[in-house]
Amino acid sequence: MSALQSAVQVADWRRRVWALYAEVRRLAVGDPAAAHAEWRAGRDDLFARHPSSPVPESERAAFPGLPVADYDPDWRFELAVAEAEPATIEVSTGTDGDVPFERVGRVTLPGAGTLDLWRLQSYGGGLFLPVRDGLAGLPGGTYGGGRYLLDTVKGADLGGSPGGGSEPATLVVDLNFAYNPSCAYDPAWACPLPPPGNVLTAEIGAGELYRPPAG
Repeated sequence: MSALQSAVQVADWRRRVWALYAEVRRLAVGDPAAAHAEWRAGRDDLFARHPSSPVPESERAAFPGLPVADYDPDWRFELAVAEAEPATIEVSTGTDGDVPFERVGRVTLPGAGTLDLWRLQSYGGGLFLPVRDGLAGLPGGTYGGGRYLLDTVKGADLGGSPGGGSEPATLVVDLNFAYNPSCAYDPAWACPLPPPGNVLTAEIGAGELYRPPAG
């Protein structure tokens, strides 16, 4: 595949993901469960059919759909973003080189714990909120490396408020939309994984679960 073809295919993947999350945000205003159903269907179609799918091409024809738990409204929150002491991390990836992140805040999940909120420091910016929960790596649980809740530079954005004055900024954090990074499907990918401030002991069975690759 030429560099041009690959670039255009990735751009189309990003375009479709942005459009999917825009529809999710629209539907979630009145019916978060319907928004979740749309998200599941849209991602299943992308993973099974799109040339930039992280599912290896040889496995796409038999792709059974992503293992996603049924929608649970108890895992949907709009959370105030609290200040956090500045920190930086640099994550080595196979495709994007060394990716720098800056800790810009924290959010607290009721009954589950606190997660650091990161900002991508390279071109495009974006907020990044990963999580590794107590079911990570367990049979029938979640991906051992952790999952992503938000990655706004790539379109995974559930909404919120910018705040201002005495009002804090907020983010919609819905664990039902937690999804696995690309490296969960193909070891050719190297993905940023949750650092220590994004690891919880609480078991979060909402969102995408983990099915080990066939064979």
